[in-house]
Amino acid sequence: MAGQLDGKRIAILATHGFEQSELETPRDRLKAAGAQVEVVSPEQGEIKGWDMKDWGRPVKVDKALSSVKADDYDALVLPGGQINPDLLRVNPDALKLIKSFYDSGKVVAAVCHAPWLLIETGIAKGKKMTSYKSIKQDVINAGAKWEDSQVVTDQGLITSRNPGDLEAFSNKIIEEVREGKHQRRAA
Repeated sequence: MAGQLDGKRIAILATHGFEQSELETPRDRLKAAGAQVEVVSPEQGEIKGWDMKDWGRPVKVDKALSSVKADDYDALVLPGGQINPDLLRVNPDALKLIKSFYDSGKVVAAVCHAPWLLIETGIAKGKKMTSYKSIKQDVINAGAKWEDSQVVTDQGLITSRNPGDLEAFSNKIIEEVREGKHQRRAA
């Protein structure tokens, strides 16, 4: 696993209320594969996670949302939880960043409730996707082809359902970034 992503840079966009495991597991797996991973947020200092049924641990913010652009990274990871994507989907700067990653042909990976962000940006329309079961209808209503699978990939757009899918989700991000499959979408 180590060295697969040497020289690759990956952003994780999150704010308060991210599902703890959905930020930490991909972050740790991507770092173990050699990627430089940075937590990007509209907040400064630290953001506090949500751990299943209560507030979790804080995570250090590496970069302010206002200071980053898609050109600085190879991929974007969007952790879920209910609170985090709900706050981000009303943040114009967050939506602009997500859309710029997608429009640049870079890997965009969303888990759990984070597909709300793909809906809000218009990315979901016409794509094969999955999500947390409670937002399945939202995804379908946005014009996506929803399926009940651990991980669904559509030209560099990666989605997963819940924390139980995080190993498959993380492995698929590593594979897509390593192989540069996402570049086909930009062509």
